Amino acid sequence: MKISYNWLKQFIKIDWSAEQTGELLTDLGLEVEGIDLYQSVKGGLEGVVVGEVLTCEQHPNADKLKVTTVNIGTNEPLQIVCGAPNVAAGQKVPVATIGTTLYTEEGESWTIKKGKIRGEESFGMICAEDELGLGKSHDGIMVLDAKIKVGTPCADLFEIENDQIFEIGLTPNRADAMSHYGTARDLKAGLVQKDINLELITPSVSAFHTDNRTLKIDVEVDKELAPRYCGVTISGIKVAESPAWLQHRLKAIGLSPINNIVDATNYVLHELGQPLHAFDANKISGNKIEVKTLKAGTKFITLDGVERELHEDDLMICNAEKPMCIAGVFGGLDSGVTEHTTNIFLESAYFNPVSIRKTAKRHGLNTDASFRFERGIDPNITEYALKRATLLIQELAGGEVTCDIIDFYPNKIEDFQVRLSFENAKKLIGEEIPKETIKRILSSLEIKVNNVTEAGLGLTVPVYRNDVQREADIIEEILRVYGYNNIKTAEKFNASVANSTRLEDHKVQNIIGNQLASQGFFEIMSNSLTTPNYAALSEQLKEEHNITMLNPLSNDLSVLRQSMLFSGLEAISFNINRRRSDLKLFEFGKTYHAYNEKREEFKHLSLFITGNKQIENWSATNEKSNFFFLKGHIISVLERLGISRFNESPVQNDLFSEGISVGLGKMTLAEFGLVKKPILKQFDISQEVLYANFKWDTILTLIKKNKITFQPIPKYPEVRRDFALLLDDAVTFDAIYKIAKKTEKNLLKSVNLFDVYQGKNLPAGKKSYAVSFTLQDENKTLNDKQIDKIMRNLQSQFENQLGAELR
Repeated sequence: MKISYNWLKQFIKIDWSAEQTGELLTDLGLEVEGIDLYQSVKGGLEGVVVGEVLTCEQHPNADKLKVTTVNIGTNEPLQIVCGAPNVAAGQKVPVATIGTTLYTEEGESWTIKKGKIRGEESFGMICAEDELGLGKSHDGIMVLDAKIKVGTPCADLFEIENDQIFEIGLTPNRADAMSHYGTARDLKAGLVQKDINLELITPSVSAFHTDNRTLKIDVEVDKELAPRYCGVTISGIKVAESPAWLQHRLKAIGLSPINNIVDATNYVLHELGQPLHAFDANKISGNKIEVKTLKAGTKFITLDGVERELHEDDLMICNAEKPMCIAGVFGGLDSGVTEHTTNIFLESAYFNPVSIRKTAKRHGLNTDASFRFERGIDPNITEYALKRATLLIQELAGGEVTCDIIDFYPNKIEDFQVRLSFENAKKLIGEEIPKETIKRILSSLEIKVNNVTEAGLGLTVPVYRNDVQREADIIEEILRVYGYNNIKTAEKFNASVANSTRLEDHKVQNIIGNQLASQGFFEIMSNSLTTPNYAALSEQLKEEHNITMLNPLSNDLSVLRQSMLFSGLEAISFNINRRRSDLKLFEFGKTYHAYNEKREEFKHLSLFITGNKQIENWSATNEKSNFFFLKGHIISVLERLGISRFNESPVQNDLFSEGISVGLGKMTLAEFGLVKKPILKQFDISQEVLYANFKWDTILTLIKKNKITFQPIPKYPEVRRDFALLLDDAVTFDAIYKIAKKTEKNLLKSVNLFDVYQGKNLPAGKKSYAVSFTLQDENKTLNDKQIDKIMRNLQSQFENQLGAELR
């Protein structure tokens, strides 16, 4: 939110610097993120002065140039070469002196320097309107009033507007501060705490009156969606360009002036925080306005020329025949003010905040009006703002008020009643604030003290503070005005030591996260909100299992995710599009499901690998990540968690083109494999992606049952023996591993596949596995006789069970 300091000072006459005021606003909770300079003319005409042309002669070497001498109030007149056709002796003109910086219409800067033009020296420039940013004319130089004193700074002559603009990071709850008046109201409360009592000045509307009753508009209102609706007609206006002062006010806060009617409504919006809308009264058929909802699917063209399909809950402003405006959000193309408008109907209303927010989000619209309506404005300022805008329009565009104010307000919105306990305030603040100070702060915030007891206060909170409805909210208000920095820090700190085991979720996550990071993985954190379209990418994901947001930010973020895969693929696609194609990512997160009217969430650890195994290097060849590379990381994670026993089986998941499920008994610990190409295509990913999904809840349950055993490191050496086995293509290493472990349970420590060969010199349908076996006796040194016996047993089992042959 942008706040003009000059505008703010119209409400509260403060003489502080902008920096000092910004510090106080930040202390009050209106955090000033920056202060920018605004100048109605960029550069502020600094270095441009009034000069008098003493002489003007033809340039000796150019037909279209003149050589002039100009008095600018210094000891010696300046020689300036000028190409303007209208320059003449005796004129008072604006002169940009050497070193002055001027700006083009596009904002590019250029500096006046001493130079030679066709052999004649020039010590400045006599300026045209467009060169100074005072207009668009370039027909000739500006000729000023002959009465102006030579040497007068042009910045004083043309009343350049210099302003400082606060960029305030407004929190969503502070709807009351979304205007210059609201900000000034907070600033006044902060100043009271510093014993500076300044009057809060509000624009007078006492001059408002009805001139005649020649143009009456009938109004029918949906009281649920529009609790208050005001309007008035103004006839005989003249639509034109706004005066300079109003244009500067709007430009300073980043708005583009349009015409005097629209600019007046925008001015009051940012002045008081009340959105208004002006309709061309001649386009209101039947002289009737209906504030109502329409049938779903009704077509409506908004001001931006886009045809929109209305929802049955969208509140519309309609005439007797058709809709004219999406209430509180956006105007219609055919009902707004144009240069031909002579009569207007001016609307000021309080709309249901929830209704406006849902409508704005449905249509993807975010306007200054909807921004305020959906957070809740002050319903008691509606008529006052209407009168203020009417008087301003009459000042700018003329016209007469041609009907009495229409004010539909059947059920008054009441203020909030809150009870404050002094004891609770002390507990929450951590310090006892004097009772009189508390009462003074509350009064400065326009919170009325109804009754006072030893225990606390009975309070009435004005309705525009819709974020202050509980005792805790009152205490927060007291604290922010009193000043967080004024609360003393205790000299003694007490800390409690939480009794937690090493198997707490966050501790286990840190262990695995650190391990994966050390292996070259990067952690990602994805949004749990996603698009419902992803459910169609897998038969195992059902649309009816989606948990849908009641008030989604957009359709792409309208449901909670059922799978960790798609958010990870979004991250991979994002990186690949930025030329980072070698990726190793991991994420801890949750999935959410609606099962038989019951909602469940599950925690997961997901791994993603794509591209090369390592960064390109001159000393190593590029090798693509593959299935077994991912499997190695899966096993390392499980072993780090103390899970060394698990079963492998083909994965039953249509997300993978090939994959493995790792489990223990009936429990599935992880599923991993190669993601199907049709799924990758949905994310514009053309390279292979390996994905692993750990069932984290199951793993946490399992590791809590693990018992850690300790044993000394064996003193006796281990022995390795190798087999080169000729096997059928269908035989897996897992089968070899299981047979070996079953054959020799005591002395066999490990089995490793270190080479696979298929091809030339082997019979059809056969392959060769080179397998190593590590043997060790923890109590004595193995001898050859024992080793040979074990190897013969292994060979025999491989031959009998697998049909293996030694090569």
